[in-house]
Amino acid sequence: MVDQLTQAYADYLQGSYDCPDRIVLTAYHRLASSAGGFRYWWRRLYGSDENLDKTHLIRLSGRFHRRVKAYADKHQIPVLEGPLAERKHDVAEQYKPQDPAFVGLFLVIISRASGVVWDVKRTSDGRVHSLTRHYRSINHIFFHLIDPEWGHITIRISSHPPFAAMVILNGHEYLARQAHQAGRTLELTSNCFSDIMTAADLTWLAETSWELPTKGQLGQVCQRWLGSCLHFALPEPERLRSGFEYRYSLFQVEYSRNLLFQRPAQMEQVFEALIDRTRSRLDLQQIMTIFGRKRRPHFKGKSKGRRLRLERNLERPAYNLTIFRLHFAPLTLKLYTKGEAVLRAEVMLHNARAWSGPRRLDQFPELINQFQQILERFLNQLAALDQAFVADDTLDTLGQRGQVGSTPTAGLDLNQPRLRAVLQAVLALAITPGGFSVSQLAQQVRDLLGWPESQYQPRHAAYDLKKLRGKNWVHKIGSARRYQVETSALKIMAALLTLREKVIKPVLASVTKPKSEPNPQPQTDLDLQYGKVQTEMRALLLILGVAV
Repeated sequence: MVDQLTQAYADYLQGSYDCPDRIVLTAYHRLASSAGGFRYWWRRLYGSDENLDKTHLIRLSGRFHRRVKAYADKHQIPVLEGPLAERKHDVAEQYKPQDPAFVGLFLVIISRASGVVWDVKRTSDGRVHSLTRHYRSINHIFFHLIDPEWGHITIRISSHPPFAAMVILNGHEYLARQAHQAGRTLELTSNCFSDIMTAADLTWLAETSWELPTKGQLGQVCQRWLGSCLHFALPEPERLRSGFEYRYSLFQVEYSRNLLFQRPAQMEQVFEALIDRTRSRLDLQQIMTIFGRKRRPHFKGKSKGRRLRLERNLERPAYNLTIFRLHFAPLTLKLYTKGEAVLRAEVMLHNARAWSGPRRLDQFPELINQFQQILERFLNQLAALDQAFVADDTLDTLGQRGQVGSTPTAGLDLNQPRLRAVLQAVLALAITPGGFSVSQLAQQVRDLLGWPESQYQPRHAAYDLKKLRGKNWVHKIGSARRYQVETSALKIMAALLTLREKVIKPVLASVTKPKSEPNPQPQTDLDLQYGKVQTEMRALLLILGVAV
């Protein structure tokens, strides 16, 4: 699935690839999710519910903490407690083992967050009167591990029964591990593949990124580690006796399309032009179409009447970072730069419980397919609204120094009449069979400027010609002292001279001076085209407030 925006800028891209990014799975024991089921599970665990009270629930939580800390002390694993100034994932990256072959637990973080707590009330004769579930701020234990297939994963488990858990994975980590196993040298930097890659690596990346992790792979990584982490709260005999078993569902999913530009400057031009020219033209009806919703969904029950966050905004949270967001209920579309030369379009599902689409673990491929369609509609819409003008660095590097062999050469200044005459002379001599000599160039320049021979000699022409050779516009033919012009350089020189003489110069003159003389008659088709360009340029300057 190649969108129109990717096709429009294909000449400026190394390539592109799609990849699931952040994947968050919820793990829960279905039986203990209701009051009756929790009481039945407790009876299977302890034989009766006589000890089902607040004290024993807290003791079970405390045993979980003590066992985790004892294991961490024994194996010299850092344990961090309390609120952290940074994101937990960023903190964990600082403790990540440097050994690429490391597998297992390397950091434990204990932090407070909202979680489920069961409140037990008994009658005067000791019978359970009510069992209610509340959300309170309780401790959660974050296990940071290295998996052989998924790299850095995080398992978060509530310290209170029934020990609800979350498994946090990263699709880019998974793809990096797949590349390493395939013998590829793809380096993951800032959660993207931004380094210059070979054509074979790019092809492999684009093809492999479509092979999404299956339900079996997602379930396997959960079973591989979640049982070991839960062992601190419920040892295996207690799990078997009580029938405790986790089930999994999708909670958060991020899916991205990454455009790898050849030059960072071109990426900035594309991105800034896109957001400046298109964000004001995206109306709410178009946003609903992009998200696949033709009307605002309604909520039932307690959520009835809640307002949807349907908006588009532009954020600049850090220097040289711009984020274009589209919000629609539980979904968010983002367009932002990642790394030095990666433009990322990303769709995020914040909470699958508020999402009417697929959310079961076996529906993961179906959900990703919907995200691909949303991204394609979004990028096609941007391409249809406007296409940015992308320029290379030819104009910016004209004045910079060049080099011929080990000899540095001066830059090019088009404001000098002598240099413009040299370019015109080179264009005239480019068709000379067998190339042209320095003497021929000097003669051509003198004819153009009307200078005597003493004012512009072959040594002057050799100096100017060396500037063009420093830009790789002209090269020497073998050992002979004759020169030939590169085909691409002919286009550049002709364009520079035409724009200056036929467009920029007359338009600049008309900015402050009103046009008094009519156009000469009759005009050729070429003159008419120049006139159209000049008129449009004057209209553009008038809109920008430059022309009066």
